Amino acid sequence: MTSSGTSRVHVIGAGLAGLSAAVTLADRGIPVTLSEAARQAGGRCRSYHDSVLDMVIDNGNHLVLAGNEAVTRYLHAIGAGDRLSGPERAEFPFFDLGARTRWTLRPNDGPIPWWVLDSRRRVPGTRIGDYLAFVRLMRRHPGRRIDEVIDCHGPLWNRFLKQLLVSALNTAPEDGAADLAGAVVRETLAKGGRATRPLVATPSLAAAFVDPALSHLQGRGAEIRLGRPLRSVTLAEGSVSALHFDDGAQRVEAGDRVILAVPPWAAQSFLPDVKAPSVFNAIVNAHFRVTPPARAPLVVGVIGGTAEWVFAFHDRLSVTVSAADRLLDTENDRLAALLWAEVAAVHDLSGPVPAARIVKEKRATFAATPAQDACRPAAQTRWRNLFLAGDWTDTGLPATIEGALRSGEVAARLAARASSESA
Repeated sequence: MTSSGTSRVHVIGAGLAGLSAAVTLADRGIPVTLSEAARQAGGRCRSYHDSVLDMVIDNGNHLVLAGNEAVTRYLHAIGAGDRLSGPERAEFPFFDLGARTRWTLRPNDGPIPWWVLDSRRRVPGTRIGDYLAFVRLMRRHPGRRIDEVIDCHGPLWNRFLKQLLVSALNTAPEDGAADLAGAVVRETLAKGGRATRPLVATPSLAAAFVDPALSHLQGRGAEIRLGRPLRSVTLAEGSVSALHFDDGAQRVEAGDRVILAVPPWAAQSFLPDVKAPSVFNAIVNAHFRVTPPARAPLVVGVIGGTAEWVFAFHDRLSVTVSAADRLLDTENDRLAALLWAEVAAVHDLSGPVPAARIVKEKRATFAATPAQDACRPAAQTRWRNLFLAGDWTDTGLPATIEGALRSGEVAARLAARASSESA
């Protein structure tokens, strides 16, 4: 406990899950110590100045949706509700590299999908009956792959569902867990266009999700310790009794709680017998220093290419490739040339490859297969004062910003309840 006798929660890890947990607790008036191994908060959602491009870039291109409830709660809590930008309506333009054709998916605002009745709003070449695939996905299919539930062929799959699911699951979509795919559909198109409007952090991920959170926590009196790696945990009599950092041991007092918001491999190194995903997939992002064409859409889906999405920021064009393990050994110059050719085709650009930065995140997310999904642990552990947070825990969602923030909220609620019960 603190000197005043109030229980404290030690949050280990200042990625989005840890920040979410810390903010939730601090807003309840619970003392928080937030420790992070890196010297920068944010985890995989970090921003930094790149010397090659001479600009601030995000580690990855992260798209959120207007209907992401945890994102909305978190940003409003930290005073950053205005740090997302995007189109006024849910419109998703696509470009087919092979056919050199363009179209735009336009869901209607409400949850009743009238848009599938209009051939001008749905995916070209699809029929109304094709969209029953969404209904099938939204049913519960524990332990089943997507290709066991719906037909992974045809225009709807090739021109939309494949792109949606590979980016949401970061897994070859045919092999993905049908339950996670169903959660994606329920959280997006099933809510209607108002909830599906695409948004990006402005001007950067750190400026939206990280820096305001740190300022908010400091204003609530939280103790923030960056550059403080956790090395081990002492477990005794069913609880955590000490946390061992590089700078020394931290005793966990009676009534204190611990939230471990670290990657799964780190959690397993600290805790015996904790189940966690063990297979991970890469994401490759490419950032090009070029001013986007006037009125370029925020994001364009790419059909038939290496990239799935091209993002247009005010000072650069960026590309995302999900489930990208196949590209990890490709030289960056070759990757830049390959991806720039696709960007140039999408935006009708010419000229040599501009200054580029390739970012390879080797263990970006857990593989969202049925087997790996079954390995995700609950936030509650068998140690009475210890809770888990992270997009890899059992959130019911794939590894997303929304899932990370929800996991932090859940862990914080459990820690707060446990603290009050022990008081």
